[in-house]
Amino acid sequence: MSWLSRLKTARGSQSPLSEEAERALEAWHALTEPVHEHPHFESRYVVLNTEATGLDLERDRLLAVGAIAIDGGLLHPQDAYYAQLEPSPGDALASLLGFTGRCPLVVFNATFNRTLLERAFARQLGFTPEFLWIDLYFLLPSLFPERLERPGRLADWMAAFEIETFQRHHALGDAWAIAQLFLAAQSRALSLAVTNPRALADHAHAYRQKLKV
Repeated sequence: MSWLSRLKTARGSQSPLSEEAERALEAWHALTEPVHEHPHFESRYVVLNTEATGLDLERDRLLAVGAIAIDGGLLHPQDAYYAQLEPSPGDALASLLGFTGRCPLVVFNATFNRTLLERAFARQLGFTPEFLWIDLYFLLPSLFPERLERPGRLADWMAAFEIETFQRHHALGDAWAIAQLFLAAQSRALSLAVTNPRALADHAHAYRQKLKV
């Protein structure tokens, strides 16, 4: 079944996507498979964050998404995306894919953010896009044990690095803080010969396996 057929099946009697959203989806599906072994400074990362009605994955739902790009080792505040899902969740998610492309995604707490997003993609667009996910929840303590010995809250890491943002508990506001933490992680990783997106994801995964969580 084509992505367009899956989209129509998933949306059922819902309002059709806008033409802009359909173009974004068509363009995303036409992208070539990403190469995640390029050096950090030749890679574009997208820091992704969500807002939800709460923290219970069984009960709560996605409200908004925020994303900021880090390209060539630089944080670009103008290269950002924010959208509330209502009243057009399909359009918001399709446009998010238009922004992310197939870049590696940087999140804080992938268990929560990834689950919410993949559930919404499946429900609204009929498929679950595949990405390389880099979870700072595990990557940061693996690189900076002198700051926090074990995984901690985003607020703890912001305090450890004296990072502030323009609005806490806002998808884009927290994404801004997460992006700054990622720049620090990227710099420390280079000193440890962890030099590309795939290696970062593997490093975080190995640390999680070590914790057995």
